Amino acid sequence: MERDDLRIRILDSAADLFNSKGIKFTMDDLAHSLGMSKKTIYTVFPDKKSLMIDTIDRFFDAAMEDELKVAATPGAGPVEKLRLVLGTIPKRYEIYDLRKLYVLKEKYPMVYKHWKKRREEYWQGAESLLRQGMDEGLIRPVMIPVFRSMFQASIEQFFQKDILVKNDISYKDAVAEVAMILVDGIIAR
Repeated sequence: MERDDLRIRILDSAADLFNSKGIKFTMDDLAHSLGMSKKTIYTVFPDKKSLMIDTIDRFFDAAMEDELKVAATPGAGPVEKLRLVLGTIPKRYEIYDLRKLYVLKEKYPMVYKHWKKRREEYWQGAESLLRQGMDEGLIRPVMIPVFRSMFQASIEQFFQKDILVKNDISYKDAVAEVAMILVDGIIAR
């Protein structure tokens, strides 16, 4: 098996385990689910932290791919594209219970910091759509740093406590709702 194929197989299995067990899954659990030794996993990932960071990178790489597809959506204007970019998660991750991510901040602060960094990098496409919408008069002039802070602070709340879990709201639905509320609030009337 090629190293890249093995890496993807490990990442997919780790995502499945995260979905069923949260961050409590062990490398033993992962090895068992893959039918391979931990030693084989450790040839690709030196530890669980690096595995989780690569899983985050894979998530945001998929989000960037989806963003490019949104940008190419025929007939959709910058407002609808902005709603989609801010309010969707990558298709392949829709099946996962991302509400469990709130424990990252406390249990794996470095992994959480990486999640936050990647989330901030992802903002560039949204900013371009905001500017385009303002240039076309579809979005009222707004201070982009303020809008960005509002969006990110809203999402950040999902990591502060288990608000989504307690209210039985999916991460996907919560992100879509935040995007809709914020984008609808800046539409030019």
